[in-house]
Amino acid sequence: MHPTSLLPLRQVAFLGQVVLSALSGFPARWRFRGQDFARVAADCSARAVPIVTVVNVLVGAILAFVGAVQLVKFGAGIYVADLVAIAVSREMAAIITAVVMAGRTGAAFAAELATMQTNEEVDALEVLGLNAVDFLVLPRVLALFAIMPLLFVYACVTGLLGGMVVAAGMLDLSPAAYMERSVDALTWTHLGLGLAKSIVFGAMVAITGCYFGLTARRDAAGVGVATTQAVVVSIVAVIVIDAVFAVCADALGI
Repeated sequence: MHPTSLLPLRQVAFLGQVVLSALSGFPARWRFRGQDFARVAADCSARAVPIVTVVNVLVGAILAFVGAVQLVKFGAGIYVADLVAIAVSREMAAIITAVVMAGRTGAAFAAELATMQTNEEVDALEVLGLNAVDFLVLPRVLALFAIMPLLFVYACVTGLLGGMVVAAGMLDLSPAAYMERSVDALTWTHLGLGLAKSIVFGAMVAITGCYFGLTARRDAAGVGVATTQAVVVSIVAVIVIDAVFAVCADALGI
């Protein structure tokens, strides 16, 4: 069998290792260091806020602009708030934030672990009896798994603010009226669907970055290749998973 044909099996096996590592040590017997988890969590959260803010404000503004151009023709400009609120909470906040984290944090995971692989630091951990999945992968996966829902909520808020700025400028819509329409349009179903997506996206981005980092070639070029693969695969996976969510949501009527 050609080695490339085994790639999906290796990915599934790696996913199984991560899940078993998380479940077997939950939570008192996890073997990674607390300071490693704190460092990764800080990098995934506070240091990611500026880029998440900028991107989601612009996405909310773009949605409001496109909606205003069309809805104002029918005298329904007030419904721009509904459009932005539903689109951001169900789809755009989770997707855009996941893409940003794939290019920022997922790439960093892949580059860091690939460099450790090149320097034989991973082998040194194995010699010391420390499993790479337990010690290196699990804190990164748990950190992004926990932080992504918080970033999703923040992205929803910033997206609504971006839409409000455009609505106020183009439609003379007051902030109070805009927020009232947004609150009326939002439901726990929309927010819950977006939140579920963000959790899955966070785990997927972290696992993908760690996988390509640990399986990188042990040379300088291998680090770059691993980083590129992690970003590309993560972004494609985000779109595929979102499509699966859309099909399931339609089948369930939500």
